[in-house]
Amino acid sequence: MAPRVSEDHLKQRRAEILQAATTVFIEQGYENTSMKHVMEAAGVSRGGLYQYFSNKEDLFKAILDEALTDEADDTKNMLKDTDSYWELLMQLLFGEGGNPETEMDPLAPSKLEYFITGRNDEQRREYGRKRYETGQRLYADVIKAGQEAGEFSDRFDHDLIARSIITFIDGLALGDAILPSQAVQLGKQSALFMEFLRMALNVKDED
Repeated sequence: MAPRVSEDHLKQRRAEILQAATTVFIEQGYENTSMKHVMEAAGVSRGGLYQYFSNKEDLFKAILDEALTDEADDTKNMLKDTDSYWELLMQLLFGEGGNPETEMDPLAPSKLEYFITGRNDEQRREYGRKRYETGQRLYADVIKAGQEAGEFSDRFDHDLIARSIITFIDGLALGDAILPSQAVQLGKQSALFMEFLRMALNVKDED
């Protein structure tokens, strides 16, 4: 009888595969990545990989879902105890430091590739719609909470501002994926967009 593998070990092995696969997708892009690439990077057999994921798309969606779930959980927890909804919004937009960065998410080109090449696939379009709605709700919840607390102006609808944020991020990601950095000027655009948000929400400068 084969030894029983603990649930913790299975979870750890799955996490290691996802981490290795993320690196491969960053290096190879979505279309050029194969399950063999992931097997080699993760150091697992074919059977070991397919024990967790049925194909490349299943694997990539797991990476996307875990990242979005973690972000949603973190935002929900921080909403319960925050001194500044503006700072929370900036963290959600730019990362832990809350400051405009000069580099995009390294996985962003693969995400764009995945959704653009699958734009005519009904299941992938539906998956993209659900991801969009989840991401949009994260921003909208923070903005709405800030409006209700009186920190933000309610001149503009929180849902509309959230959609504008996603449009900005996706536009930057596309430009960053196909253009040289000097053409995109990611850091400067991010800083300018931050000021647009500050004006739209009527955020007061700290004394």
